[in-house]
Amino acid sequence: MSSAYISAELRQQVAERAYFVCEYCLIHTDDTHFGCQIDHIISEKHGGLTEPENLAYACAFCNRFKGSDVGSIDWESGEFVRFYNPRIDRWRDHFELSGIRIIPASGIGRVTVRLLQINHIDRLIERQELAESKRFLTPEAIAYLTGRAQG
Repeated sequence: MSSAYISAELRQQVAERAYFVCEYCLIHTDDTHFGCQIDHIISEKHGGLTEPENLAYACAFCNRFKGSDVGSIDWESGEFVRFYNPRIDRWRDHFELSGIRIIPASGIGRVTVRLLQINHIDRLIERQELAESKRFLTPEAIAYLTGRAQG
């Protein structure tokens, strides 16, 4: 498949695979005002296909900030580095949690956190409020992190 149309079945498959959690910032779809969306990891603009291996579940903010980008310059190394890819990367290899902050642990983590604005003050406030109501990290996010949702 290689069109912008994503069937309801495929949307459901991607959401279930991610346990209904944004695969970038770990927020549950029930806890975000705009819900989560289906993201082309490699955008169609860059030849990415509309198939399960190229689709991720992303909150509206992560998806919007990522746009059609595939990576960015890692200011630490000076190299172009691709974004985190939930289909081939393990989240814990590229990010660490420090309370509500998502700390990059690799070049991939650095460019992903920076470009997706994962630690923007508004996003930190949102995660703090969720943490106070015991909604960050949800059991679904923990299941995602432990690898039961990878695939």
